[in-house]
Amino acid sequence: MTTLTNLTRTLVLPLGIALIATSVALAEWQHHEVRQQNGKDPQFRLPAQFQIVTESWNRVVAVPYIIYMPEKNRLLMLVGCDYPHRAFILTSDDRGASWTDPRAVDLEKAGMGTGLAYLGNGKVLFYSGTGAQGGLLVRWFSRDYGKTWGDTVPIAPTPEGKEWSIWDPPLIDRDPKTGKIIRLAETGYTALDVPKAQRDRGYIVQAYIRFSTDEGKTWSESIKVPQWEGVTEVNLLRAGNGDLIAGCRTDIPLRMPTDTFDHYAGLALSISKDDGHTWSKVNILYDWGRHHPSLLLMPNGDIVMTYVVRLGYVDTKEGFRQFGVEAIVSHDHGRTWDFDHKYILHNWVSNQKGEDAWMPSSQATSSQLLPDGSIITAFGTGYRVKTDEQAPRDVGLVRWRLNTGPVNTDTTIRDAAFDSELRNLFDPSP
Repeated sequence: MTTLTNLTRTLVLPLGIALIATSVALAEWQHHEVRQQNGKDPQFRLPAQFQIVTESWNRVVAVPYIIYMPEKNRLLMLVGCDYPHRAFILTSDDRGASWTDPRAVDLEKAGMGTGLAYLGNGKVLFYSGTGAQGGLLVRWFSRDYGKTWGDTVPIAPTPEGKEWSIWDPPLIDRDPKTGKIIRLAETGYTALDVPKAQRDRGYIVQAYIRFSTDEGKTWSESIKVPQWEGVTEVNLLRAGNGDLIAGCRTDIPLRMPTDTFDHYAGLALSISKDDGHTWSKVNILYDWGRHHPSLLLMPNGDIVMTYVVRLGYVDTKEGFRQFGVEAIVSHDHGRTWDFDHKYILHNWVSNQKGEDAWMPSSQATSSQLLPDGSIITAFGTGYRVKTDEQAPRDVGLVRWRLNTGPVNTDTTIRDAAFDSELRNLFDPSP
């Protein structure tokens, strides 16, 4: 676990940012290593930067989303603070090195926020229930780079009248010549009406998609995607070949015990070749334990997917559970993924055992490509959580780069079955 230390000198960090550290109470970049697997050969250790942004807050801070606003050279982060979670905003004008104090969007009206997205020209969007208990789900808009919020637009239910739940930001399609937004695509999900015996196994769910051609003011009726039965959160990306890629959180595998909880959800990919109207059968990447994907398109057409690891890491020799954040890359527009050369962005050890061992786990990843080619990944972590309070919780950042050097040709894990131990179990020890 990387921790903040009290520094008294100027650091020149791997990405070329000089900082003067003054206090452990201030979040700042720390030297870090991202480890990349190289099949059966030794790992690569890649220089990176790391910080726990919220370590001095000593409160519950969870479910981060991050966007980059190029006109201001500014990062904006949406987090959920306290219990019940309420939407708070903070910004950085030095690409993540330092951050403003968090400010509430609207303590009276905004509950937990999800799906932060930047529409350009100062316009920002996120989703939130109204009030502390959630209530009506709405879209919140800002027209001044996140300083003030209003112009809420209600979120309609599914065609069956069920409540629409939403986690991921909308896909933003722009005219390639003018840069003008021509369409937003929004995904959501809801619980299915199924017999009690099925409900007792966990979440039985269905995901949907719908579209807007006026920057989110009005929306088409949602489309129930047959291939997304058993799918909740869906993160969308326009691939370099024009396909739409959907990173999907899948339901708990049926073979798991009936008292299994949602950390056993998995990760899958679905592809559309007709702008999101029809979709392929989901290709399961990890059968269980990994989800909350965030997708990035790189300049060379590669796709980077970050995600959390809530289950699948082996326990320590002392019997503590381990958690982390990983990334995998596709070199062929999402059709295949390079599991044998995955990246371990950060991992940590639980401070709990027994039925509370899950509490320090990770939740949410959100990644952005910065102008210098580095990637900044935000994630939630409970590594300091206390059992009786489920607090504090924190938000971490890793600023890192893909390895541009050669790797071996091993495809052992890629060729393994999606539900095999070889694919799903891993020892994150250095």
